[in-house]
Amino acid sequence: MAVAELSTPSYTTTRLVHPSKLSFSATHLRRVAFPPLSRTQNARVSCSLAPNQVQAPAPTLTEDPKNKLECYGVFCLTYDLKAEEETKSWKKMINIAVSGAAGMISNHLLFKLASGEVFGADQPIALKLLGSERSFEALEGVAMELEDSLFPLLREVSIGIDPYEVFQDADWALLIGAKPRGPGMERADLLDKNGQIFAEQGKALNAVASHNVKVIVVGNPCNTNALICLKNAPKIPAKNFHALTRLDENRAKCQLALKAGVFYDKVSNVTIWGNHSTTQVPDFLNAKIDGLPVKEVIKDHKWLEEEFTHKVQTRGGALIKKWGRSSAASTSVSIVDAIKSLVNPTPEGDWFSSGVYTSGNPYGIAEDIVFSMPCRSKGDGDYELVKEIKFDDYLLKRITKSEAELLAEKRCVGHLIGQGIAFCDLPEDTMLPGEIGSNHTLFIYVEIELNIDIYIFVIV
Repeated sequence: MAVAELSTPSYTTTRLVHPSKLSFSATHLRRVAFPPLSRTQNARVSCSLAPNQVQAPAPTLTEDPKNKLECYGVFCLTYDLKAEEETKSWKKMINIAVSGAAGMISNHLLFKLASGEVFGADQPIALKLLGSERSFEALEGVAMELEDSLFPLLREVSIGIDPYEVFQDADWALLIGAKPRGPGMERADLLDKNGQIFAEQGKALNAVASHNVKVIVVGNPCNTNALICLKNAPKIPAKNFHALTRLDENRAKCQLALKAGVFYDKVSNVTIWGNHSTTQVPDFLNAKIDGLPVKEVIKDHKWLEEEFTHKVQTRGGALIKKWGRSSAASTSVSIVDAIKSLVNPTPEGDWFSSGVYTSGNPYGIAEDIVFSMPCRSKGDGDYELVKEIKFDDYLLKRITKSEAELLAEKRCVGHLIGQGIAFCDLPEDTMLPGEIGSNHTLFIYVEIELNIDIYIFVIV
């Protein structure tokens, strides 16, 4: 029985080598290290060794303050491998950073990532989990559960509260953590508070992540948070940043399938245009059911324009009323879908939705915002915008409304994207599907050279 005493540094790392490739001969056992932890007092993690394994020698505890690494049970064991035992069929390990890693969405997502469901059964991964001071013990619990799950592809687990440490060498960054909108909080307040989080995370990614890191922003308001993040990460291509609108696409497919009396896999070419808010535009004009245009299959066009659109826009709120909280499991599934759409070739003739940077787009949408649009991928992590799109007056009118909302949000966060002065005159309170509206607020932010921030609120 190997036993480790737990405490907490700001950053911790655990490592696991694929069990089928380990040599359990004592001559090949190289190191067993159980560095001390500092935060959780009197906590213990135990891991029993299988009968055919050689029990590790008693760990030697060290008080070296420079040692920032911490491991859990079997993740602490590092083995020397003979040349013929080295993994030959697996790909090079990729580093996946996840913020908000102790939350409900991550609780579903992390195990999908570790299982191989997302990147494939031959792709080893390292999970780099970012939390907060308050959630650190919960992160320890997450690491323990990942350990107990015995995922062969999960080679490393790291936890911490400093994005400059957690995002080191990240190949993928899934930015889930964000502040929720509290009672009485104006939409402008939420844009500013969460914007500051994503500005800092953008700077951290710019400084320490892979310069080709792919970033998916989930924390709301995700479109504008993605814009803030990319503006603070100039070394990373703007095209690498995504705002998650895949859940909205999935919801639209579900409603179309139910109305047509078919299964979900018959629905294709669905686009969500615009913002992840109640101004989003589920596009039924270009969508197809069993290869046919939706409007040829569903003859009730009034339903498409009114009930269908409204259901998709407000589905999150309907779920909150039934469930008592926002979606977590379905959000994690949509994150998986979004990643898989980038690492696998898009089926011929189809496309997927993602909130991406608009500069150079072929649709005439305003430049320099993050807007959900139809994309295709060759499976290399990159994408291209779909050009063969039809527009009618109905679709254009609603796209313009969502565009105006995102431009207003952009003005609200000018101080976070290098524009110096922010002016917030949001047209209406459409922050998230299902949220309770608040007073329309005129919000002015002025950044003084002496780092004094002045906020002026006018209720209108």
